[in-house]
Amino acid sequence: MGYENVKFPENSVFLVTGGAGFIGSNLCEAILKRGYKVRCLDDLSTGKYENVEIFLDNPNYTFIKGDIKDYDTCLKATEGVDYVLNQAAWGSVPRSIEMPLFYEKNNIMGTLNMMEASRQNGVKKFVYASSSSVYGDEPNLPKKEGREGRLLSPYALTKAVDELYGRIYSDLYGLDTYGLRYFNVFGRRQDPNGAYAAVIPKFIRQLMDNEVPTINGDGKQSRDFTYIENVIEANLKACLASSEYAGEAFNIAYGGREYLIDIYYALTSALGKNIEPDFGPDRKGDIKHSNADILKAKEMLGYDPDYNFERGLKEAIEWYKENL
Repeated sequence: MGYENVKFPENSVFLVTGGAGFIGSNLCEAILKRGYKVRCLDDLSTGKYENVEIFLDNPNYTFIKGDIKDYDTCLKATEGVDYVLNQAAWGSVPRSIEMPLFYEKNNIMGTLNMMEASRQNGVKKFVYASSSSVYGDEPNLPKKEGREGRLLSPYALTKAVDELYGRIYSDLYGLDTYGLRYFNVFGRRQDPNGAYAAVIPKFIRQLMDNEVPTINGDGKQSRDFTYIENVIEANLKACLASSEYAGEAFNIAYGGREYLIDIYYALTSALGKNIEPDFGPDRKGDIKHSNADILKAKEMLGYDPDYNFERGLKEAIEWYKENL
């Protein structure tokens, strides 16, 4: 289980785009701990320099401040690279509804630049972040690859297009691409601040500051919250996946289902707070229920997640207590 036994050839070089972000910085850390070389490419538009600083003393780490929207930057960054973990994208469904043109340029054109640069430089594996948002209004649970509905936001559209390009680049050009449909990832270094902060770190910070959190909707929406360690495992195992599965997209989750209101009260209990939440309107473009079938990733990638929601939440709370 997990990724402890995942091994790569000596002197393997990884490029993590968006490496100053939450998921990207955790990927950088996991790869460096295993003794491989890491390049981090990030323009620091949403990533944080403090997530770069912690690795600068490591001789195997190189930081490139650059933008995936610039093709020449992508070409230079992928020179001599074996594995690309493409995390550079802007998240947030509500923000994408406000900024559709930017999301097109950043999440689609940027990813295409990275795929083309990887092809030109002979990268072995191109693993990229997709999203559970590609399921749109498809009502059935659990969510299963190949059974997608109508897309509900520009963000979801960008991820669906990335997957189509991933298939094209595998079929036409022989670049091994693997799309990872993340389901509500949480854990250490996830930003708790700002209007578009993810719900778990945001609630933790607000409760620790004795603020009253707002739950969008009635709190009965459910999510397959996925701890960061499971996402690291999926990325590393995708780098070793068989070429016969190139061009595919995979659900990356634990396979559980948590209701937002239950999570809220679990957090108040863990933090020793007696604060009742406010309830706000539903968010536009949100999917009401999300729960993943992870059989495809298990069978094709050898994905076998270690961290259920309770274990992940306990670790996340400890991290925020020490770091907020």
